[in-house]
Amino acid sequence: MRTHGVHCLLMGGQACVFYGAAEFSRDTDLAILSSPDNLDCFRAALADLEAECIAVPPFQAEYLLRGHALRFRCHHPDAAGMRIDVMSIMRGVAPFDVLWARRTTIRATDGDEYDLLSLADLVQAKKTQRDEDWPMLRRLVEADYLQNRSHSTPDHLEFWLRELRTPVLLIELAVRHPDLAAAAVPRRPLLAFAVAENPSAVEKALAAEEAAEREVDRVYWQPLRAELEALRHRHG
Repeated sequence: MRTHGVHCLLMGGQACVFYGAAEFSRDTDLAILSSPDNLDCFRAALADLEAECIAVPPFQAEYLLRGHALRFRCHHPDAAGMRIDVMSIMRGVAPFDVLWARRTTIRATDGDEYDLLSLADLVQAKKTQRDEDWPMLRRLVEADYLQNRSHSTPDHLEFWLRELRTPVLLIELAVRHPDLAAAAVPRRPLLAFAVAENPSAVEKALAAEEAAEREVDRVYWQPLRAELEALRHRHG
């Protein structure tokens, strides 16, 4: 992707590894700019990878712009079998230009650089119907909290109050910063239980929060899934 100048950001399981929430994934999930020029660069990268589109919808910008994921399988010997999934629009996630402006760039020990969704954007992208996404979301925020709580910034505190999903850590955060936690209750009501140091109530409220997000995601995907089913029948 870098060789061909593709504007894209790593997300999914491989991004979670970089952020310290270890998860093995052979798939590469990318958020991609869906402009014509950038998609031409992406086509050139796919050609080098000997990658083919393996499912509906077909590789057309219109489907990316409607929020669908495009899936490819690589056949180049150096990447044989690897799947690449790309999206341009995700529910509740900022537009690509915003994602790009606040991206995280990590330099590996071999000198290669990787552009990732910011941690906050990756967490937001993980709020789906999929069972496997919620434990990973929890681990992502928990790892960030444990790594940075001794030298936290206002941005850290705002992010943790909004996204932490570990009851004992939410309570710890609320006890350490009671005024900030109390001020955030209107935006996230379950923080009232953290301020009151009530772990069972926090746990129950977190479950309700997750269920509500899953339902919103289900409703969002309902018409997109219907469109995919129609495409499968058409290409059947």
